[in-house]
Amino acid sequence: MHAEITALYVALTSLLFIGLSYRVSAQRKRSKVSLGTGDDPALEKAVRIQANLAEYAPVALLLMLVYELNGGAVWLLHLAGTVFIIGRVMHAQGLTSSAGTSVGRFSGVLATWSVIVILAAANLWKVL
Repeated sequence: MHAEITALYVALTSLLFIGLSYRVSAQRKRSKVSLGTGDDPALEKAVRIQANLAEYAPVALLLMLVYELNGGAVWLLHLAGTVFIIGRVMHAQGLTSSAGTSVGRFSGVLATWSVIVILAAANLWKVL
């Protein structure tokens, strides 16, 4: 069995992660901080945006993979993958614009959590 759909969203998520990683590296250079955040708020924000993706992506993508390998609906996989990517971009943009509450940050988290809950339920439905 193949996992070509999940592979697409893993690749897109990886590119987003590299983009966010570049932002961390660029801010480290500007701040002259090689380890940690050096009490630099801009670096702290960049690190947290990148880390947030790193924290959620494995769970969402693993749920997609297992669902796909178990013959899950193609439309649901594409919907989940698209919403996940859009949600992560919205979260990054929202947190970049404001360290507090923002529409992008809230919407991005809501999208991410929704994808995880829906895929978890879909996987449970498949096995039960």
